[in-house]
Amino acid sequence: MTFDLTPEQDQLRDAVRALGRRYGHGYFVEKAKAGEHTTELWAEAGRLGYLGVNIPTEYGGGGGGITELAIVCEELAAAGCPLLLLVVSPAIAATVLARHGTEEQRKRHLPGLADGSAKIVFAITEPEAGSNFHRLGTVARRDGDDWLLNGRKCYISGVDEAGHVLVVARTEDSSTGKLKPALFLVPTDAAGLTRSKLDMEIVSPENQFLLYLDDVRVPADALVGESLDAGLPALFAGLNPERITVAAMGAGTGRYAIERVSEYTATRKVWGGRSIGSHQGVAHPLAHAAVQVELARLMIQKAATLYDAGRDLEAGVAGNMAKYAAGEAAALAVDTAVQALGGAGMTTEYGVATLLGAVRAGRIAPVSREMILNFVAQHVLGQDKSY
Repeated sequence: MTFDLTPEQDQLRDAVRALGRRYGHGYFVEKAKAGEHTTELWAEAGRLGYLGVNIPTEYGGGGGGITELAIVCEELAAAGCPLLLLVVSPAIAATVLARHGTEEQRKRHLPGLADGSAKIVFAITEPEAGSNFHRLGTVARRDGDDWLLNGRKCYISGVDEAGHVLVVARTEDSSTGKLKPALFLVPTDAAGLTRSKLDMEIVSPENQFLLYLDDVRVPADALVGESLDAGLPALFAGLNPERITVAAMGAGTGRYAIERVSEYTATRKVWGGRSIGSHQGVAHPLAHAAVQVELARLMIQKAATLYDAGRDLEAGVAGNMAKYAAGEAAALAVDTAVQALGGAGMTTEYGVATLLGAVRAGRIAPVSREMILNFVAQHVLGQDKSY
């Protein structure tokens, strides 16, 4: 057992950290408040190969795994630039296509995902069903050689930045008559696909949307995989990387908040010649938050290692635990930082309160803390299913 990164992973961490710090949280907030995207950072990360570290080399990627992509997510977040579309496009879409797409789909889409020139977003959540794919209302049916998609999706990230959306729908199994999940690559400019931007109380350059699919026609080769049988494994192929990279982003955000506030509390003097950080009422909450962030990082490393080793069931448990731990730790770290900074903590200048909405959302999405606890109770502790 080792907790050390390989020399190549260490180099990747250092290089991504340097890139993130050149842009910094000020850049991130400025873009978000102007209603713009982090186009320059994304493009540079793509040119340097960081967006495609988990994509096979034959399609222009780095040939690494989710471990490497988690490093990218964490270090950019630790520099104050938590990019949600890293989770959506390289982690979910690229993994699904690399593992379950047809060769034509891999050749067509993976090179652009690797160099950042293309983005594919992910649409599973629905207004009525949430993320429960057993109750999805979006349905795909055959119409000649094509597919027609109808339904609604909500909280879909980055549709305005992407060329395609990976839509999870349900199709009828001709042998049983039952509906089964399938994934479709739908161009974001397809006829019948419309969107409505959701106003969110989160400082982020990435937008959330409602999607409406009204007889959206796509060709047969829009179906991910060689057949409908690829749908369920393709769907689950994207969920573990999603959990792990979201957790990495949360851990990076926690690190950022603790670093920012620690610099302040180590030098801020109010009573006599002692820094406010020398008082246990300030130091202990910060130390506690730092411990929680580090524990989350360990679980993220374990989950990514299991996933890259092909141990999907174990990675599912560890990935859910990592997501839970990182979501709690990030929220704690940011809240503790704001408290220690006092009034300064609520200003844009100090760059911490701008993350309050994002870390609170991290306890809800992409899977809520309560659903993770249900999962652990059932699959780890052997308890009866509660829902």
